[in-house]
Amino acid sequence: MSDTTGQIFRTPRVSGVWTRAGIAASALVLALGVEACRTNADNIQHWATTVQGPKKLIAVLTHDKYPIELRVDAALALIRMKPRNGRRIGIDGSDDQPGLIASLTQMPPVTRQQIVSHLVPALEAEILKPPPVAQAGQAAPSDPSVPYKDAAFALLTTDGGRLLNDASLRQRLRTALAHWISQGFAQRFDDSSQTYAVKQMVGELKSDAVKALPALIQPDAPKIDALSDLIADYGDPATKLAASQRLVAVASDVDSPAWINRKSPGVESANKASKLSPTPEQFKAQMAQYQQEELLRVFASMKRVGGAPTVAFLLKIAQDKTVDPKDRAGALAALQGNLDPKNTAQADAVLAVAGAADTPDEVRDVALQRAGEFPRAAVIERLYGLFASPSWKVRWVAAELVLKMSDTSQLPEFMDHIGKAEGMAITEPLRYGSLIAQMKGSTPPVKVIEPYIGSSKPVPARLTALGYYYERGTKNDIGKLSHLEGDREKTPTCAKEADGCEWKCEVEGEGKRETKDIATVGEFFTYCIKPAMEKRTTP
Repeated sequence: MSDTTGQIFRTPRVSGVWTRAGIAASALVLALGVEACRTNADNIQHWATTVQGPKKLIAVLTHDKYPIELRVDAALALIRMKPRNGRRIGIDGSDDQPGLIASLTQMPPVTRQQIVSHLVPALEAEILKPPPVAQAGQAAPSDPSVPYKDAAFALLTTDGGRLLNDASLRQRLRTALAHWISQGFAQRFDDSSQTYAVKQMVGELKSDAVKALPALIQPDAPKIDALSDLIADYGDPATKLAASQRLVAVASDVDSPAWINRKSPGVESANKASKLSPTPEQFKAQMAQYQQEELLRVFASMKRVGGAPTVAFLLKIAQDKTVDPKDRAGALAALQGNLDPKNTAQADAVLAVAGAADTPDEVRDVALQRAGEFPRAAVIERLYGLFASPSWKVRWVAAELVLKMSDTSQLPEFMDHIGKAEGMAITEPLRYGSLIAQMKGSTPPVKVIEPYIGSSKPVPARLTALGYYYERGTKNDIGKLSHLEGDREKTPTCAKEADGCEWKCEVEGEGKRETKDIATVGEFFTYCIKPAMEKRTTP
């Protein structure tokens, strides 16, 4: 036995004979030494606060001479140890010292199983304790359960889960961790002291970790966006449905006068703190903007979660002409990827918004985008119906959508419909030609549009066919189109006050480019199409 100076105690001898006094002294020293070497729970607690504590605790944890209960105490002390330089060395170890997890990894399986079977209930008890509550006006106190949670998650995941082979123990920790995530979610989601963030844990626990989260989606609740993201990524159908229903309740609350009344005092206080004194009308506008921003945030969560309740709610908002256009457009945007392609009622609702004469352009554009998510057969006739809209922009967006969902076998159908268009803008045939050039099909686009160059075809169809050559035509194609230079048929006439509708091209003139009015099909070919073709030798 060594004393604290490392010297060895030796029994005194006289001329090679043990003396009675020496024997007595040796017995006393031995007894005191044994007592000094005895390790108990008090030592464990003390070592957790010392510089060399981790080494001593690891020694107790890994040595067979200590009883299992004491070794488990050492494991828990390692878990409780405060981080050093931002690192939980008790759990994860340091550069020169293994921690709890590495030590368990190196143990014989039988020994490790004995320790872990005692450790899991202790971890479970700490993880299930309620999170600390912040006092009014104060930051939330540190969460004492975090190191236990991190240790439990490490046990579950390290080395492919080999440290915890017992299925019942694994399930106990999984259940405890899922409960931990759902309690004090907002605080724990942002807790930077964690080794394993909530997102990482949910990624491992999957649907088990998010079953309780829909209940947290409530009016004025924090982290609704984070809750929605986790549920969308890992929730089972029942969990997603519950979240969808909860989000509708939150959106309905935000879109109510009660929400305005509830939030107004806080905004008034913020204005006073910023030394702002808005008029009643200005304050009303301020609250309206605040309400709209919050509603759009909920729409973003609805988009992630989806579900029948949110789809029905968003369609209702989109169709309501009394609602602000920005909210209507936001509702339609949130429907992306959530509409049922087989639901004709949903398709009719979207197309009704797109086709209404009084639908604002920002709403119509998004409605047509959503229409593109339905099968072509379900929406094509309604889209062609929009070609007769008095607004050329409505036809333009609808026609783009038709071309994007068609192949070259359906191109003659498109050309026949576009040939009846009135009030066409020059932007249209150029854009249509670009999309036609990209179309797939057994017949090349150029073969399909060639017949529409002839003078027997309606002017809008002929102009659209020329739009293809603007995109893909070459010098070699100019010869077969040269007869168009003398074509005197008038280009379409824009409707009165049609915003952005014009027939103009930039042309070269006396060393500079200038804008020229285009009045005939011949001028369209000569000044708009031909110069683009002359620059190409290959399509």
